Amino acid sequence: MPTSLTIPALLDAYRAGTLTPTALVEELLARHARYPDHAIWITPPERERLLARARELEARGMEGLPLFGVPFAIKDNIDLAGVPTTCACPAYAYTPAQSATVVQKLLDAGAIAMGKTNLDQFATGLNGTRSPFGACRNAFDPDYISGGSSAGSAVSVALGLASFSLGTDTAGSGRVPAAFNNLIGLKPTCGLLSTHGVVPACRSLDVVSIFALSASDAQQVFGVALGEDAADPYSRPAQPHGFDFGAAPRFRFGVPARKDLQFFGDAESAHLFDAAVARLQSLGGEVVELDFAPFVDTARLLYGGPWVAERYQAIRAFVDAQPEALFPVTREITLGGAKPLAADAFAAQYRLRELKRICDRIWKDVDCVITPTAGTIYTRAQMLAEPIARNTDLGLYTNFMNLLDYAAIAVPAGFRSDGLPFGATLFAPAHQDVPLLHLAARWQRSIDRPCGAVEATLAAEPWAVPSAVPSGQVRVAVVGAHLSGLPLNGQLTSRGGRLLAETRTAPIYKLYALPDGKRPGLVRVPSGGAAIACEVWELPVSTFGSFVAGIPAPLGIGSLQLEGGSTVSGFICEGIGTDGARDITAFGGWRAYLAAANAGRSAS
Repeated sequence: MPTSLTIPALLDAYRAGTLTPTALVEELLARHARYPDHAIWITPPERERLLARARELEARGMEGLPLFGVPFAIKDNIDLAGVPTTCACPAYAYTPAQSATVVQKLLDAGAIAMGKTNLDQFATGLNGTRSPFGACRNAFDPDYISGGSSAGSAVSVALGLASFSLGTDTAGSGRVPAAFNNLIGLKPTCGLLSTHGVVPACRSLDVVSIFALSASDAQQVFGVALGEDAADPYSRPAQPHGFDFGAAPRFRFGVPARKDLQFFGDAESAHLFDAAVARLQSLGGEVVELDFAPFVDTARLLYGGPWVAERYQAIRAFVDAQPEALFPVTREITLGGAKPLAADAFAAQYRLRELKRICDRIWKDVDCVITPTAGTIYTRAQMLAEPIARNTDLGLYTNFMNLLDYAAIAVPAGFRSDGLPFGATLFAPAHQDVPLLHLAARWQRSIDRPCGAVEATLAAEPWAVPSAVPSGQVRVAVVGAHLSGLPLNGQLTSRGGRLLAETRTAPIYKLYALPDGKRPGLVRVPSGGAAIACEVWELPVSTFGSFVAGIPAPLGIGSLQLEGGSTVSGFICEGIGTDGARDITAFGGWRAYLAAANAGRSAS
């Protein structure tokens, strides 16, 4: 068995012949038997079904199956063909003939569906205790809550029973359980993953979420599951994500002002959040303090406003006919949705528009925001004693997200002295899922280093990281007056340009000071070249054309090879343009040449 259930570890073991899907299934069945009291599953792993799936995959082979033999768990409000969907309410159960769109995509990619997981009934709750199948127990301490509503989905991954799992996230259900079980929890942009085949909680806000052991695993699953679905009226295509702050050496991130942070008396969580902010700074982030009050006001709309009527509408016929079938607290919340008037719904929509306009102003100043995922964690006893009040506490930093149409990812952020994990959440505007995943990957790689240590690059060349979604950006290498701080740099920044990296070209170029003395010319040569200092910038496609149009001869934009082997657009010079020019290759770059020239003038 591989030591890890991460997707690369499993695929490497399959390729090497040291593991088969059948052997993995046998191991996972044995692991499942070790946790009889954790209330993880509603439909637990079934031996014959799983072995049949493993043999099917072995007969087919790995080619063309990016998730070959990768085990995953499914929240039991998401359909898996031939397996009951209960939403943690036995009286509601039905057996679908088809799998949910997102589940079918994963199966088509070779994944193995282990079973259906426990949840807060009808996905109403952030704690994992509201189920007739038992209160799902925390993977680190069974006396504590697991987080909900995607409780079993998170715990199945945390205990090594699946490589990843699907949850849903309307108010935080894909992030709070991730924080309480030390996982990555991706809450994608609304509509990017189909909700066809998902029993709705609030249909206009529901999102299928992904729990994973690593951000790179979450990104791989996201890439497979992504896609517009005509069967889902709320589905929408992914848009270019723009500047990839997650792969950039420098970025700006928002932090709620200290007065707006609440930890509900939990000093350890407050300390761990301060450490999380410091860690983000160590990755190249610049802190910008935010007024968080508008976000809190938005969060209150979800359960304090008419959106609770969507929960009622989702199961209206069932709950009206069989109210006794629901958990008491679930029934109280759901039936409360019958009370708001249509006028209340419009008033709340107007208020939401006002708040979104205020909240969206921050994106002029920051690329992303960090908050605690939850201010504290409660024991199961504390949660059961005050189920609504404590659940409200857990939603402080999560309830606003889908109302404002933001993307978010929960990341592990250390451990308390009692051994329980703490988590932070990074969020950004819609369609920024990939930059968030890249930043989370860097975060995880840095987690064993003390804050302040030098950040290793995301890759040898971070701008070359593959993406499930196009960026809508053009990368361009500059070598002369467009460098940071030099006279023509404004031609980049005024067009929305952002610096990605300071690097060098491959050692196949010569640099010349052109006769006007104001610009260099970079020329590729068959021999005698050197690595020349340059910067890689990124521009929106919409502004790149006007930038290129302003470049005077003999300079132009062509393909430029960088020292890591990748190729980007970059400044090049026609050979004829170097007539009468001075070869300054030995200086290694335009900035060094200017410094030497200025020093010479000062000396004279």
